[in-house]
Amino acid sequence: MSSNATPLDVAFIGLGVMGYHMAGHLSRAGHRVTVYNRTREKAKRWLDEFAGRPAETPAEAAAAAEVVFACVGNDDDVRAVCTGAEGAFEGMRDDAVFVDHTTASAELARELDAQARGRGLHFLDAPVSGGEAGAVNGALTVMVGGEAADFDRVSDAIDAYARAVTLMGPAGCGQLTKMVNQICIAGLVQALAEGLSFAQRVGLDGKQVVDVISKGAAQSWQMENRGTTMLDDEFEFGFAVEWMRKDLAICMAEARRAGARLPVAALVDQFYAQVQAQGGARWDTSSLMRLLTRP
Repeated sequence: MSSNATPLDVAFIGLGVMGYHMAGHLSRAGHRVTVYNRTREKAKRWLDEFAGRPAETPAEAAAAAEVVFACVGNDDDVRAVCTGAEGAFEGMRDDAVFVDHTTASAELARELDAQARGRGLHFLDAPVSGGEAGAVNGALTVMVGGEAADFDRVSDAIDAYARAVTLMGPAGCGQLTKMVNQICIAGLVQALAEGLSFAQRVGLDGKQVVDVISKGAAQSWQMENRGTTMLDDEFEFGFAVEWMRKDLAICMAEARRAGARLPVAALVDQFYAQVQAQGGARWDTSSLMRLLTRP
């Protein structure tokens, strides 16, 4: 826990690939954690590993919490855990803060921010980047939209699983920043796949190429963390293609509203659709390499 952090009563909703570890870091940091997960077996497994207590509904989880964190699947899931009949907003005490770590739409963030404030609550959209490894290691990058006063109340707690947490602007700005992140990643992964496939076709040692060019201007997180596995044709791990397509759909919908052009992102999304057609919905996003090595 940060030297400035005070133990809080918190709830964590959603113990998936990311949330499981994020909630664990909160517990290890000394916060009093109540957890809710739609699948009870996963919540039981979390409680076998970390200190905390279970709840039967999001509303029950939120009832005693100063801060409620959530990391679920998509807009519909976020809306359900917030505003459903047993949603967190029904159980949260006055002036509590809801922090949504789901990658969702900016439109939803603004909608829920308005609803929260109408109930005397506070809302922050706070999507994360860094993947499962970042969650495990407590090294996520968190981009936040909302009010500065609310951000100040929760940033020390978020530090338990983040290497960087930044307020980007009002409600929705966290999600908009995450869209920029995903747009950039899509183009980078496709370029890396093309470069490595080219290296193989012209007879170079791909791993030696990665070792050399990763020390120059071509260096990226994707190259450092996925270059070798791409060359080894290993994709049964990581950030799933179907998740990336969900994120790119959000990006393209927002781009249409803003009048922004995303020609490369749209093209890469079509490539991911081809990967899905090959049975790769759960393969890592670096599996774009397959379309070049096994056309």
